[in-house]
Amino acid sequence: MARKMICIGIGVYNEISNIGLLVEKITQIFQTELPDYNYNIVIADNKSTDGTREWIVEHAKTNKHIKAILNSTNLRPGSGLNLLQRVSGDCVIFLAGDLQDPPELIPRFVQAWEEGFKIVIGIKTKSKENPVMYTIRKLYYMGLDKISESPQIRQFTGFGLYDRKWIKFLKSIDDPVLYGRGVVAKYGFERKEIEFVQPRREHGQSKSKFMYLYRTGMSAITAYSEIPLQLATMMGFLCSLGSFIAAMVYLILKLIYWENFQAGMAPILVSTLFIGSVILFFIGLLGEYIININKRVMNYPHVLEERLINFDESDDSTDTE
Repeated sequence: MARKMICIGIGVYNEISNIGLLVEKITQIFQTELPDYNYNIVIADNKSTDGTREWIVEHAKTNKHIKAILNSTNLRPGSGLNLLQRVSGDCVIFLAGDLQDPPELIPRFVQAWEEGFKIVIGIKTKSKENPVMYTIRKLYYMGLDKISESPQIRQFTGFGLYDRKWIKFLKSIDDPVLYGRGVVAKYGFERKEIEFVQPRREHGQSKSKFMYLYRTGMSAITAYSEIPLQLATMMGFLCSLGSFIAAMVYLILKLIYWENFQAGMAPILVSTLFIGSVILFFIGLLGEYIININKRVMNYPHVLEERLINFDESDDSTDTE
């Protein structure tokens, strides 16, 4: 009976301090705890400049378990979608290249998969990262869950194991801005959630800057919720109603106390600034929806692959080594 193939998918950018230790841990886990499985490690490098790319190329020459996708530019969301198209096997395990997704959970993921679960995901119960960022993320997940049409998975970053049937389904979705975590929540098979405490990043700096987190968050909101647009309509109606009532109250007071009633400029300024800020907020929100629509219409490729290493010719016609 042929041994099952497990694929490990990792996206990296300037992780020279972590990539060697991560690959070593994964290799040791398969040799000692999962010796009955075949495995490969597919690493997608987003044009690293700190030596990560050179490390991958050098070790892929001697370790055929390592497959490399060397992208020509750093397009992080697109890189993840492209990695999804490249992975294969009986199941795929996605984890971050910064060691904050503990590879020690891999055996537990595989055990749950063998029990029949098609999706096994890691859920952060606590984190040793910056407490401010952790709190912001927690509030974001709570808010997204409240406004989404389907329940979202809180404290889930995509770290987990996915059966090949699920991967086949994801590959069939023609969406250049696919938000995978939302798809898991909306369409996923029966899944098992394994809780873990996210460790602190020991080496290097986080690449998840504010704008990246903002774009990811807005992609989720605009893809899985129409409530913000509906809220804009309701806010517009309430502001209009409030303005009409205020105008009638001022008119009545002026008619009753014609000589003594002084409206002043303050109420006018406050109401103007309030209504103006509400309008600007929802114009910006509408712009986010339009940006997402534009990305889908343009349908640019996820990334431009510069080189593939240790991929079979059957994987693609792109030049390989």
